[in-house]
Amino acid sequence: MRRSPDKDDVDLALMRRVAGDDEKAVAELYDRFGSLVYRMAYQAMPTRSDAEDAVQEIFVRLWRTARRYDPKRAALVTWVMLISRRHLVDKLRRSQARVKTAGMEAAPPEAAGTERSEERVEVDERFAAVLKRVGDLPELQRMVVTRAYLGGQTLRQIGEELNTPIGTVKSALSRALVRLRERASEEPST
Repeated sequence: MRRSPDKDDVDLALMRRVAGDDEKAVAELYDRFGSLVYRMAYQAMPTRSDAEDAVQEIFVRLWRTARRYDPKRAALVTWVMLISRRHLVDKLRRSQARVKTAGMEAAPPEAAGTERSEERVEVDERFAAVLKRVGDLPELQRMVVTRAYLGGQTLRQIGEELNTPIGTVKSALSRALVRLRERASEEPST
């Protein structure tokens, strides 16, 4: 089931305002996704300071690419999480490359490194496919899955934030997981 056109229109209007350098729109985008992006960055980056820097860089990247957002391709939360993940992966790869260069180890690349790159690409593709399926969920289910699995929140925290009874949150998560499993089993395996 696809999200409502009204929600898509609201998200598209927000991103157009962000692209137009509307400070209130940028603040609204940050209010909606700042904690989610921070949790993701905090889990990925080695220090709190690195995570905070990454969040700032991610929101600059969201602002610069806001014109590219298309609600027909992905829900806004999915798009934000994809850009966040890409940025964090790039940032971690750059820092690892600096560490290797600083170590002055000139070991030739091995075949195992190539295999790891291919595995990473495959994991990235699967992650993108999962995020697309999550983006297609009804709004409450999408919010619960995103906050629980990508944001690391407990069901109780989600219920409090959404002002929704815990039983409703649990049911939404359960229905979402069933729906995601069904959709995953319908797709051809590669």
